[in-house]
Amino acid sequence: MDNVLCNYDRGQRVACLAELAGSTSEFVHNAIWDSGFESLGDSGALDAGDYLRGFGERMGYPLSLDEWVEARRRSMQADRAMLEIARRLRETVDIAVLTNNTTLVADHIDTLLPDLLPLFGSRIYTSAQFKTAKPDPRCYRLCLTELGVMPETALFVDDLPANVAGAREAGLFAHHHTSVQAFRQALSAYGLLQGE
Repeated sequence: MDNVLCNYDRGQRVACLAELAGSTSEFVHNAIWDSGFESLGDSGALDAGDYLRGFGERMGYPLSLDEWVEARRRSMQADRAMLEIARRLRETVDIAVLTNNTTLVADHIDTLLPDLLPLFGSRIYTSAQFKTAKPDPRCYRLCLTELGVMPETALFVDDLPANVAGAREAGLFAHHHTSVQAFRQALSAYGLLQGE
């Protein structure tokens, strides 16, 4: 999802959170991302309630769910070209999202990135619901089981090379996303996007 279907600006999110807490971006980034706390949410080691509570405790501010969602929303901007490709793809193949995130992202995706729901419906999965995270091959396999899809029939797309490698280890075809044009070319090579 992030930096594939939308442009994600973590710095903007951190700045928003720091302003709420009356703190600095450096402090918030260290408390949440550098500490490994965010990874606990992504891997499902913390449920949504414990994650949100811990998030606020680490920031030193009683962060509400609405504030968490709003800070996340401000950091995301839909990539219209990629969403148009997804719209075209869904006419001929099944598509889904697997994102390294807490379940709060899927629960509030209609607010965070409303363009995704019409395209993917209920097929928006977070790593946390599988109690693991990319690039662990189990994460992909558990998601494919949920979808009822065999690995060798799936193409996975991610902006991070490690996640692409994890998908390949799990038996999927995988594409490292670097640009819309390169993605179009890859889809054409796989015979998935007509007229390109």
